[in-house]
Amino acid sequence: MHLTHLTCTLCGTRHEANVPQNVSACCGKPLFAHYDLAAAGRTMTKESLRTRAKSLWRYREVLPVRDDTDIVTLGEGFTPLLPAPRLGARHGLRSLLIKDEAQNPTGSFKARGMTTAVSMARQFGLRKLAVPSAGNAAGALAAYAARAGLEAHIFMPRDTPRANVIECEQMGAHVTLIDGLITDCGAEVARRKTAGGWFDVSTLKEPYRVEGKKTLGYELAEQLDWKLPDVILYPTGGGTGLIGMWKAFQEMAQLGWLDAHPGHRPRLFTVQAAGCQPIVRAYQQGDKFAAEHLQAQTKASGLRVPKAIGDFIMLDALRASGGGAIAVTDEEMIASTREFGAAEGVFPAPEGAACYAAMKRLLAEGKIAAHETVVLFNTSTGLKYLECYGG
Repeated sequence: MHLTHLTCTLCGTRHEANVPQNVSACCGKPLFAHYDLAAAGRTMTKESLRTRAKSLWRYREVLPVRDDTDIVTLGEGFTPLLPAPRLGARHGLRSLLIKDEAQNPTGSFKARGMTTAVSMARQFGLRKLAVPSAGNAAGALAAYAARAGLEAHIFMPRDTPRANVIECEQMGAHVTLIDGLITDCGAEVARRKTAGGWFDVSTLKEPYRVEGKKTLGYELAEQLDWKLPDVILYPTGGGTGLIGMWKAFQEMAQLGWLDAHPGHRPRLFTVQAAGCQPIVRAYQQGDKFAAEHLQAQTKASGLRVPKAIGDFIMLDALRASGGGAIAVTDEEMIASTREFGAAEGVFPAPEGAACYAAMKRLLAEGKIAAHETVVLFNTSTGLKYLECYGG
């Protein structure tokens, strides 16, 4: 609605926002959307939000779609921020909260990014969309493309959880299973997209999935009465959720909703799998970019992303926030799933359980204090990962 232009996230070069684009023409890096926030703030106020529908489109003024008729929605966003008193008490925490993204359409946080990406595809008149996915993004694209009447071409590793594959097939997507990782799927999309007439909506390889994900930051602030938590633990594969939240905090500061000082932001902790931890390694080594994690392995399919195009953006956000990066084993994730679920009635994906496992270690290391407000992100329902449990 108030979208003005795009910029390269590496060098800042301005790009036009009125044509479909993937990465920046200058550096081949992700593009960020920019808005006339002064104009947006005239109608999107804390007071006006009180009467708006409880979906992520309540933040309409800072989302990119020009015309309401192009919005493709299934009611995504404004997921509950659940108190976790039993788990909190178990670890001496005054305030532990779970942001339960499993309650989105298609059962994961990927619905947020796909509602904006597919809406923009409709605005631009695109007809065929393609994505490489570890599972949940595929299901979300299949759903939103079907809702919009568009073709979805999906490439997933052959060992993707079966629930994700069935979900895509039953919503009419064209599904191809690849022997390899999500990076191999991405290479296949790149190889075939021109001949197929597809537009690539890979993570951070188009500018608008991150815009849907940034609403996580707006929601957290609103649900906590405009006081951000002290600590956020977020499971990280491609990293759009973490990157989007950091972008949202900057926008809210410019809107005058938050303290403008960067030190008044939550400490962001990215959580990865021990078998696939490129961001953790780069953070620990002080690197600007993350080297590919070779021979990546983990049962948490959403964390099996050996190379992320937004690596430098994540690393900048982690360092600027005073947070960090931590890797947990698959065994820790699976054990934490049961502890998490039995205590609070939420069946998390392994990625969500990984955040709980990481929190316990950070508490033991003194990196989280008992008086702090801590938010764990459960990014998907555990029902999509049944192969991880039993048998």
